[in-house]
Amino acid sequence: MEEIKQGIIKVILKPNSSKNKIKEFDPEKNTYRIEIKAPAENNKANIELVKFLSRALKKDVKIIRGFKSKEKLIKISPRE
Repeated sequence: MEEIKQGIIKVILKPNSSKNKIKEFDPEKNTYRIEIKAPAENNKANIELVKFLSRALKKDVKIIRGFKSKEKLIKISPRE
């Protein structure tokens, strides 16, 4: 988690998990695998992902691509 500073990261999201957590980093795909408790309906998993990463990193987090996909691009920037 400490290695995520700012910039754009790739994420593979797994909704309907038992708890919110960053499961692993896949160096081959340069992607973080993240599990989220919320279901993948009505944008709930996306909202929960942004909240989870914002709290964990203490930074602004925004999904910039992949709103309807498990693979997402996330922009991380300093809080204003």
